[in-house]
Amino acid sequence: MPISSSGFYRLKTFLSLIIVVLLAGCAVNPTTGQRIADIRWTTHGIPHIQANNEVDLGYGIGYAYARDNACLLAQEVVTVRGERSRFFGAEGKSSAGLNNLASDIFYTWLNTDDEIDTFWREQPEPIQQLLTGYAEGFNHYLAELTTDTISCQGEAWLKSIATHDLVRLVRSLLVEGGVKQFVGPLVTARPPEPQQNLSGRADATQMPGLVGFDKEALWDNKAFGNTFFGSQSVSSLGSNAIAVGKARSSNGNGLLLANPHFPWGAGAQRFYQMHLTIPGELDVMGAALPGLPLINIGFNQHVAWTHTVDTSSHFTLYRLMLDPDNSMRYIVDGESRPLRKNTLEVTVKGEKGLSTVKRDIYESEYGPVIVIPDMLEWNKAVAFVLRDANRENTRVLAQWYAVNQAQSSDALRENVAWWQGIPWVNTVAVDSEGKALYMNQSVVPNVTVNQLSRCADPALLNHGLVVLDGSVRQCDWVVDERAVQPGIVPTEELPVLMREDYVQNSNDSAWLSNPSSPLSGFSPLVSRSILPLGLRARFALSRLQQPENITPSELQGLVIDNQVYLADLIMDDLLNVCRSQNDGEAFARACARLAQWDGKANLNSGSGLLLFMQFAEHFVQIKNSWRVPFDSNDPVNTPRGINLNNPAVVKAVITELVAVEKKLEESGLRDNIRWGDIQVAGNNDHSIPIPGSYGELGVYNVIESKREGEYYRVKSGSSYIQLVEFTDGGPQAQGLLTYSQSSDPLSEHFLDQTELFSRQYWPKLPFTEAQIRADPALESKTLWKQ
Repeated sequence: MPISSSGFYRLKTFLSLIIVVLLAGCAVNPTTGQRIADIRWTTHGIPHIQANNEVDLGYGIGYAYARDNACLLAQEVVTVRGERSRFFGAEGKSSAGLNNLASDIFYTWLNTDDEIDTFWREQPEPIQQLLTGYAEGFNHYLAELTTDTISCQGEAWLKSIATHDLVRLVRSLLVEGGVKQFVGPLVTARPPEPQQNLSGRADATQMPGLVGFDKEALWDNKAFGNTFFGSQSVSSLGSNAIAVGKARSSNGNGLLLANPHFPWGAGAQRFYQMHLTIPGELDVMGAALPGLPLINIGFNQHVAWTHTVDTSSHFTLYRLMLDPDNSMRYIVDGESRPLRKNTLEVTVKGEKGLSTVKRDIYESEYGPVIVIPDMLEWNKAVAFVLRDANRENTRVLAQWYAVNQAQSSDALRENVAWWQGIPWVNTVAVDSEGKALYMNQSVVPNVTVNQLSRCADPALLNHGLVVLDGSVRQCDWVVDERAVQPGIVPTEELPVLMREDYVQNSNDSAWLSNPSSPLSGFSPLVSRSILPLGLRARFALSRLQQPENITPSELQGLVIDNQVYLADLIMDDLLNVCRSQNDGEAFARACARLAQWDGKANLNSGSGLLLFMQFAEHFVQIKNSWRVPFDSNDPVNTPRGINLNNPAVVKAVITELVAVEKKLEESGLRDNIRWGDIQVAGNNDHSIPIPGSYGELGVYNVIESKREGEYYRVKSGSSYIQLVEFTDGGPQAQGLLTYSQSSDPLSEHFLDQTELFSRQYWPKLPFTEAQIRADPALESKTLWKQ
């Protein structure tokens, strides 16, 4: 049985408690109480937390996290409790961009007491201890607060937290791949009027600002990671990952690059660096999401791993055939079943004080009713409901804790297969023996190809939504006894690849993790092949397929070079158009910008980058634009070039260059502007220039920014960067948290690593005892409890 089984957890916990008791005589300070955990902070505020058991380790994690992000976590707890409207009013927005009232209705529905209690009972004892300790440690820090320590001090919503609040955060994370994207369609769904055959369309306007749902984006296959089936809810997230095995690494050992692309704001998806140790049992370093007492992306003595958002589907919809006599009932195999009306209450702060708002959510046995006007209607005949596979995933924390403890790629693979708790990401890993591993082992509905042909709505299927016939049981998700959870795909039928050269992923399907070993033949909900690769993956593969062995600096160069790979594919042809055509002054100025541009998104890259970014957005929409179209037999090198033999394409290219040039001139930006002058992070008091650009351009260092006044302010992109090389002396790691450890402007670690990212400097990460002790900024604290 794998080492991470719940039985082993209980044995380990029992033995740990015995050790604690035996050492109790030397672990108690006569004046302050029991020694809980030791925390040592190294440069840039990275906490190295050591304790003798999980509850004490969790205590140290909660305390350290609160020191840097107490305000962030307190706000997110308010969100997942469904209490934003109580403290901030109905019209504000959560960190996820949801209207407060919509957010509260959603989380009141999602995080019921029964659901939270069920999740808690399903956790192995060590996970319960980690969560218990985390909450206590966080509250310990709040109790120590003095005046002006943190920016939200004195706010009514800054309160102690409970273990169940952390469970609520976890459940919010789980449904990122499904129902969380459909908050608006869920909370505004209303039954049809008795005398009308209508959807809930009119009701959707009664709570303005509720919905961040973009129906047009749903039709755009890019929202599904270049596949027709996928998780729209995580389409704004992304990642790059490369694991190099012993056959290709420069030193014959394992090498890993982790480059997730997550939001930069103070929200629930902001990573936090830390190093966790239970002597003799756990020694792991990396980054975690808020409220999680373990490492999501990281490394230990023998394994380094990361994740990339996958293209698999983690939900399906069902079309319900309603009872002709009652639109609040639906038919399954001839039997009439009721839709449950769940009346929810939310407290709202207003000008006259607090009031109560009630909203109804309607649910079937599959999941809640959703309404999207003109697409998924609720009328007298049909309604649509959403089934999210991860709503039943209670294994996610135990899964990641097992990953933290894995001591080889083989063990990691076995643990993931045992728990089957990875929610909506791929896993890319390598071990000290040089075995590189790719796994698309996430939670996916088990819908067969035969079912898709018989049960799925073909019109919606062609647009990316799997909508099954809910009126017959033969269209239900298939229950396979090999799967840990009923109705999901068993691990035996999910993509896995172990190699000694390399594996990689940049949010494409599993197909070409390594082109030498294509992964195909899986359910379309899991992975699809014979589709164009994204430009980031093509860029990485173009480097990885070179014959030379791969060094850490070469992997780092993929990110810090900020190369615009799309420019490599079409720039020569663009400049040929410029040399062969004479189409006015605006065209000449556009061509001059392109000729002077270095083809990168560095701080000193010129205004040609801005022009190219906007031109590229239109180029991909030009019909027959590619000189060499996509060829499934050469997917790494196609499509490429501009079809200059087609006069219509040449004319369209010229037209777009002129239009973009005129738009740039009207924007007021000077001709000699550099990218670092305008793309910035930080605040008005301290703006920091940031390199990188959009992944759709083939930029590996993905940075997404939005123009605000004279600047393009960073919103998301490269976040926790980790480069790990296994050596004979153990792991050697470097990297950084691009937006820094603390989200609090009063902290000294608010922007310190962001400055490093601006300079494209990745510091070494102190992992060994000697490295920690030698750190010039070392600060220590021992936590005691009466």
